[in-house]
Amino acid sequence: MNELLVFAEQHDKKISEPSLELLEKGRQLTEKAGVKLSSVLLGCDVKEIAGELIAHGADKVYLFEHEKLKDYGMLPYTRVITNLIRKKEPEIVLFAATTTGRELAPRIAARLEAGLTADCTDLDIGDYKDESGRLYQNILVQIRPAFGGDVIATIVTPRHRPQMATVRPGMFSVPEKDVNRSGEVVVCEAEIMEEDGRTIIVDSVKTPRKVDLKSAMVIVAGGRGARPEGFELIKRLADVLGAEVGASRAAVNAGWIPYDHQVGLSGQTVKPDVYVACGISGTVQHLAGMKDSKTIIAINKDGNAQIFKFAHYGVVGDLCKVIPKLIEKLS
Repeated sequence: MNELLVFAEQHDKKISEPSLELLEKGRQLTEKAGVKLSSVLLGCDVKEIAGELIAHGADKVYLFEHEKLKDYGMLPYTRVITNLIRKKEPEIVLFAATTTGRELAPRIAARLEAGLTADCTDLDIGDYKDESGRLYQNILVQIRPAFGGDVIATIVTPRHRPQMATVRPGMFSVPEKDVNRSGEVVVCEAEIMEEDGRTIIVDSVKTPRKVDLKSAMVIVAGGRGARPEGFELIKRLADVLGAEVGASRAAVNAGWIPYDHQVGLSGQTVKPDVYVACGISGTVQHLAGMKDSKTIIAINKDGNAQIFKFAHYGVVGDLCKVIPKLIEKLS
C-alpha cells in the first residue's frame, strides 16, 4: 500500500463533519497498514482550510482551486478527482455517504473501473485468502448491512485498485484538532474541460434539518409499539429530560412522526449519552443507528424483544403505564 485518500467535502469554506470523521477512521487504518493518510480538497480560495485537514489527521492534502470548483459540480469534481487517482494510484479512496459523496463516488469508480462498497458502517485492514488459496494482505475490509439490514456483510475487493467505499456519517468520532501537527499541502492544477460545464448551479437553497439528533445528549425514541398515544407520552418525557424525540422507521412509516426524527440505517446515526427506546423491538436496521449510545434504556412489554440484549437497563412493561410514572418521579 502507498496511500489512503479521503475526499474532503467542503461547503462555504467549511469542512463537513462526515469528512472529518473519515480522517479519524483513516488515521486508524493507515497506522495499521503503515501508510500515509492523504486528503483531496476542491474549491475556490480554500487554501486556508487545507490546514484544518492536517490538524485533524491528514499527512498530505492535494489542493485544487478553480473558479468552477467553488460550488460542487458533479462533472468537474469527477474529472479532477479521477485524474488525481490515476496519477497517484492510492490503494484506498474513501467518501462520506452524504448526498454529494453518494453521487460522486460511483461516477469516479465507474471511470476507474473499480469496485465501490456503498454505505459502510465500519472499515478495517486485514488479510484475505481467495478460493484458489492466494493470500491478499493489508486489504480494505468493508462492513455494511445487507438484505435490508438483516445481515452484516463483510466485503473485500482484492483484485482491483483502488479499493473504494462510502461511509455513513456519524459512524466515527471527529478527531481532536491538533494545530501543532505538520503536513504537506500540495497545490495541484485543476484540469477543467468545456464539457464539464454542461450542468450549472442556478440557485442553492439551504434547508436546515428541523431536528438535530446527532448533537442531542439525550434521546427518547418510540417505535411501532408506542402507537400514536404513546408518542404523546414520549414527547412529554422528552420535555422533562430536555431531550430530543427519535423514532424507528416503522413509526415514521405509520405517519406518527416526521422523517427528521428517524434513527437507523435509513435515518440518522446517533451517539447520545442516554437513549431511551420505547416500544422499539430492536431490529438490526434500528440498532445500527443507535447501538453506540453510552447508556441505552429500553421500555417494552415484550420481555423477549431484541432491544433488551443491547440495553444497559430494561423495563418490561406497557410504556403507557411506565412513562407516566417516570414523568412523575422526574418532575
